[in-house]
Amino acid sequence: MRRAALAAMIFALAVPAARAQLPFLSGQDGGKPIAIEAENGIEWQQNNHVYIARGHAKATRGDGSVTADTLYAFYRPAGAQPQPKPVSSSEKGDPFSGGSTEIYRLEAVGNVRFTTPTQTLTGEHGVYDVDDALLVVTGDNLKLDTPRQTITARDSLEWYDAKQLAVARGDAVATREDRSVRADVLTAIVEKGPNGASRISRINANGNVIVSSPGQIARADAGVYNLDTGMATLSGRVRLTRGDNELRGRYAVVDLNRNVSRLLSAPPGDEVASDRPGRVEGLLVPRRKPDGDAR
Repeated sequence: MRRAALAAMIFALAVPAARAQLPFLSGQDGGKPIAIEAENGIEWQQNNHVYIARGHAKATRGDGSVTADTLYAFYRPAGAQPQPKPVSSSEKGDPFSGGSTEIYRLEAVGNVRFTTPTQTLTGEHGVYDVDDALLVVTGDNLKLDTPRQTITARDSLEWYDAKQLAVARGDAVATREDRSVRADVLTAIVEKGPNGASRISRINANGNVIVSSPGQIARADAGVYNLDTGMATLSGRVRLTRGDNELRGRYAVVDLNRNVSRLLSAPPGDEVASDRPGRVEGLLVPRRKPDGDAR
């Protein structure tokens, strides 16, 4: 227990505030050290320049934290050139002989959970590259929960801290109440409010886009969903389906709040490269009375 506690103290001192800007461990707490704890102890491999916390490991900075079965923190001398990958266990290096150090890579393995007061990101494996300010989470049960929406994905969830972008890849779905946006890739643009809290303001969708709202489904090649207005703009091979009725065109604006859609043959101002103007097509199926007469 004493060795584990000592390692936790060293880990906290080894993380300079200017370098470790992990979004789930920074926010308003960038000037605070990281505290780490684990049920099965913390190992300090000085030759490999890594701290390893095992067993319900948890790293905390202010009101942000990351938990996992195992946490790895790779460090180097402060101001050293970025390293393309962690030092291999087969490499023999000299321990750092004192001086300031910095964490350049944090890796979480098994039951991974990144948490802030407004966001929770879960998966099975997470890697944060400090130099690129890039967090990538993979594995089963990928999910990002915020107060306004939930985003899930099959392949990966990525966070680009410098750009304030979250990217979900592989059958990605963003859900808010009874509305959802599904695509091969979803890119969420994050904005910070006056109080410093982060929120998703817009979602860009690419590849096999499906926008669902009560009573209506819209499909397209690409789309943009504005969460503030509830408006989804779709382009490409657009299809709007309500029951047995379907409309087809190249551009659509869908108001998910009012459940009103407008379909066009082409985006406004875009000329159709054809001998004749493009047209909106539709298949409208009449409702029938129980006795078979059309209504």
